[in-house]
Amino acid sequence: MAVTDELFLAARAAMAKAHAPYSHFPVGAALRTADGRVYAGANIENASYPEGWCAETTALGHYVMDGGGEITDIAVVAERMDRITPCGGCRQRLAEFSRPSTRLHLCDQNGVVETLTMGDILPLGFSGEILK
Repeated sequence: MAVTDELFLAARAAMAKAHAPYSHFPVGAALRTADGRVYAGANIENASYPEGWCAETTALGHYVMDGGGEITDIAVVAERMDRITPCGGCRQRLAEFSRPSTRLHLCDQNGVVETLTMGDILPLGFSGEILK
């Protein structure tokens, strides 16, 4: 199975577990590391809307708790929107753990429809280096 297919399926399976009772906008995301590990997550809302967290944040939480590693690919899918991109906050979160060359696969309900890089969607993101 191709990397993009595997990530899409993981993101779509995660989206099916989203807890989105307020927005009714389920999203799934999946990350792949250089050693082949895949971490998926869904958006999780709460009554203090919008204080929930995004699918990318959930996936990053699993990734960090398992020790991290080099992220090579990211896939994002939404039930009601084709080619969804990470929100601004998630772009920065993802950039913290990836490289500008990390591939970002935007999906519809059937698979990947466009591939960009993190550098494409966050060309002027903050770097932790400036905080040292």
